[in-house]
Amino acid sequence: MPFRTLRHWIAVGLLVAGGCVALNPAFAQGQEEITRKLRNKVAPSYPDLARRMNITGVVKIQVTIANNGSIKNTKLIGGHPVLANSAMEALKKWRYEPGSEETTGVVEFHFDPSQ
Repeated sequence: MPFRTLRHWIAVGLLVAGGCVALNPAFAQGQEEITRKLRNKVAPSYPDLARRMNITGVVKIQVTIANNGSIKNTKLIGGHPVLANSAMEALKKWRYEPGSEETTGVVEFHFDPSQ
């Protein structure tokens, strides 16, 4: 088998394997929906640098909510670095209803200077 054909089939195999992992919920970490009721939501400020550069996008943050409803931990999953800090600072100010145990989920912030 020529080397070029072998490379092609290896690439196809990796794409198929990657697609299976992406579609399998067991591997999609942090995609749980937060079912606790949100009591206090603070909107992120649009960073001046992002506004000047017309940067738009979505920032995804995995959040752990403590039993008392405060934000215990945040972890950036994806998004533009210029937008991420503003989103994480706003999220730390959010408050949820108290619950019997910690809750983990993903919060998305959509940044668009025209809105």
